[in-house]
Amino acid sequence: MSNRFAVVLAAGQGTRMKSKLYKVLHPVCGKPMVQHVVDHISELGMQKVVTIVGHGAEMVKQQLGASSEYALQAEQLGTAHAVMQAQPLLEGEKGVTLVICGDTPLITTETIAALLAHHEKMDAKATVLTAYIDEPFGYGRIVRNDEGHVERIVEQKDASEEELRICEINTGTYCFDNELLFQALSNVSNENAQGEFYLPDVVEILKSQGHIVTAYQTSNFEETLGVNDRIALSQAEHIMRKRINRKHMINGVTIIDPANTYISAEAVIGNDTVLHPGTVIEGKTMIASDCQIGPHTTIKDSQIGMRTEIRQSHVSDSEIGNDVNIGPFAHIRPDSVIGDEVRVGNFVEIKKAIFGKGSKASHLSYIGDAEIGSDVNLGCGSITVNYDGKNKFKTVVEDGAFIGCNSNLIAPVTVGKGAYVAAGSTITDDVPASALSIARARQVNKEQYVDKLNSKKNS
Repeated sequence: MSNRFAVVLAAGQGTRMKSKLYKVLHPVCGKPMVQHVVDHISELGMQKVVTIVGHGAEMVKQQLGASSEYALQAEQLGTAHAVMQAQPLLEGEKGVTLVICGDTPLITTETIAALLAHHEKMDAKATVLTAYIDEPFGYGRIVRNDEGHVERIVEQKDASEEELRICEINTGTYCFDNELLFQALSNVSNENAQGEFYLPDVVEILKSQGHIVTAYQTSNFEETLGVNDRIALSQAEHIMRKRINRKHMINGVTIIDPANTYISAEAVIGNDTVLHPGTVIEGKTMIASDCQIGPHTTIKDSQIGMRTEIRQSHVSDSEIGNDVNIGPFAHIRPDSVIGDEVRVGNFVEIKKAIFGKGSKASHLSYIGDAEIGSDVNLGCGSITVNYDGKNKFKTVVEDGAFIGCNSNLIAPVTVGKGAYVAAGSTITDDVPASALSIARARQVNKEQYVDKLNSKKNS
């Protein structure tokens, strides 16, 4: 196998998106389009990946990081001009160069690998990735010779009646002999209506020099979809979501309603987990086996243990243990660690807190900046008062403690092991282990107060 290089075209502004966000950074199933493309390429052991950046260059570099090198196309003068910008990084290298657009997130590693293998097997100097489409209006047509090699690529506006009937189209993805690519680029002209340098002209140049130019036809046109507007973006999202859901179902995940279940491209889900309608799994979430997720639950960048149930709730950037029951209508905010066998009930909000094994906050509580031990019971309306307007403070509730309903724990404060806090208390000082703490005003009954009040109103 020869050396392999890749050039990712990602310099266009994408004006049809009508967006402040640079086109190739628009996400499809939670991951930017250009990241999908580079990830697929990187699985094939490329010696070098060069991304051509222009508009939004710094944001693209920040997204891709060290997975790519970069070349700047300061002025967008066509696809051939874009590839020319990689010349300082690739010129003189022996091997095969893949040229691919950064707005084609649906293309798979398998298709790219098959394209490269075909190119090398045919000893071609250029290979075009093509697809068959019943209605090819607007696409460049592939004209083959008697040997099945590419004779030329004809654009829609230049095609004859006979050529317009061709249904094999150019997808805009190519393989080239790297040395010949940059030699041919120097001969590409911009003498056309748009005044731009077009990459398909390289194919014509290599063909005219007697080199073999072939085509590899993918069986799935959907993979080659280029995203240029919000309509195509929604189509790509729909296609990829179906692909992701299908993969998980094949791997043993039950998805009750795939059309209303949204899973990121990076999520990992164990077998025998059930996803109910309205479930949204975002980012690098990992869900273990035998879980029940949803309905109407969002989990983002979190780890969920085995046999855990999360219903009508939101979990973000947190770690949830085994045999946990969350919801309905709970909110687990970032940096929370929920231990095994914990119960988090309805309308409970947890933020940056640790819950020990077997602890419970069954309803209507806020637990923030706290360390809750094992087998702790937090009664209805328990609040850790963690913020004084300027700084956050920590609450510690040790193993086996019992916090009565409607209690306020004013941080920084510690409730000792096995201690009890009476309902309705506002705790400002530490509670010793095994103590009962009562911090509420003594009840006073004013006899016949209402009768006296009413008599004054009537007088």
